[in-house]
Amino acid sequence: MKKIEMVDLKSQYQKIQSQVNDSVLNTINSASFINGPQVKSFQKNLENYLDVKHVIPCANGTDALQIALMALNLRPGDEVITPDFTYASTIEVILLLGLTPVLVDIDIESFNIDISGIKNAITSKTKAIIPVHLFGQVALMSEIRNIAKENNLFIVEDNAQSLGANYTFKNGSKKKAGTIGHIGTTSFFPSKNLGAYGDGGAIFTEDDDLAHTIRGIVNHGMYIRYYHDLVGVNSRLDSIQASILDIKLNYLDDYNKSRNDAAFKYNERFRDHSDIITPIRIGEFDSHVFHQYTLRILRGDSHRDELVKYLSKSNIPCGIYYPVPLHLQKAYKSKRYNQSNFKVTNQVVKEVISLPMHTELTDDQIDYISECVKKFLD
Repeated sequence: MKKIEMVDLKSQYQKIQSQVNDSVLNTINSASFINGPQVKSFQKNLENYLDVKHVIPCANGTDALQIALMALNLRPGDEVITPDFTYASTIEVILLLGLTPVLVDIDIESFNIDISGIKNAITSKTKAIIPVHLFGQVALMSEIRNIAKENNLFIVEDNAQSLGANYTFKNGSKKKAGTIGHIGTTSFFPSKNLGAYGDGGAIFTEDDDLAHTIRGIVNHGMYIRYYHDLVGVNSRLDSIQASILDIKLNYLDDYNKSRNDAAFKYNERFRDHSDIITPIRIGEFDSHVFHQYTLRILRGDSHRDELVKYLSKSNIPCGIYYPVPLHLQKAYKSKRYNQSNFKVTNQVVKEVISLPMHTELTDDQIDYISECVKKFLD
C-alpha cells in the first residue's frame, strides 16, 4: 500500500505535470509576473465556472476577507458576526480593521454557524455576517440571506474550504458557494480543493460598485498608476500561480467528486458505529465538497486524543481542526464572551478528528484507515 498522506499533492501534480510545467515555463518566458495574461485568463475562467459577474484575484485567502470588509466602508466599532468554530482568519481581519467580532455558536450536525445564534447576536451596531462554509459544507444561506435582508446587513462568505460546492434553494435553483452573499472570498492555499503551488486567493461579487472598489483596494488603491483614490493594500495573485490554477480549475469538479466518493466509502465503513458520528450533508449531494472529512468521537476528549496517538503509530496522519475555540484563544479573549453561549463549540473541539482526505485516496488506504479507527474504538 502506498504511504498515506493527509493531502497527497505530489500524486495529484504528477497527473497534470506536463500541462503545469509547460504553463509555468511559458509564464516565465513571457516575463509577465504580475497581473499578466495568465491572471486575466484565470479570472475569466473562474467567473464562468462560478457564474458570477466579478472575480478579483488577490494574494491569499486572509487578504480576500480583509479586502472584502474594507470594501464595505465599515467604521471602527461596527460589529461583524462570525462562528466561533473556524480558522483564525475571520476574527483576525475583523480585529485588524478595528471592527468588533461577535462570535456565535455552531450547529452540531454541519459545524456551520447556528442560525438562532445569528439572530440573538444582532444589535444596533451589527453591520455584517461572515458565514464560513466549514470543511466543504455550505452554510444555510437562505436563512442567512433572510436575516441579512431583514436587518440591512452585509454577507461576506468565507468560501476558503468549499469552492465548487452548490447551494440549492427551495425553488430548485442552484448557486455556487461564495456567490450567494454580497461578497464571497476564497483561498488557493495548496491543500485547498483548488490549490496553487504557493499562496493565492480571490474575491467574488455580482455588485459592480463593490467590484470596482475591491479592484482598487487590491492594488494600493490605484486605478491609474501612481494615482491613489483609495487606501489600499498590495495583494495580487502572481502570474505563475494563476497559470497553475487555470489548469487545475479544469479538474475541480473531478477533484470534488473524488472527495465525495472517498467520503461515501468512509461513511460506509463507519456506518452504525456507536462511538462515531460521520459528517452529513445538509441539503443536496453537491452541497459538500469535503475539504476535510471530520468525525466526532463520542467517548470524550481524552479518548479522541489517544486515537490521534494510535493513528500516528499506525502511520496514519490526521488533524484536529480546531482544538481551541476562537473565544478562548489568547489573542481574542474578551469579557463579552459567555461560556454558556458556546456549548456546541466547546463540545465538538473535544470530539473532532479529521482523517486523510484528498483526490488520490485509494480503497486500500480507506480500508486500512477505517479499520485502524474501529480497532482502537472496539
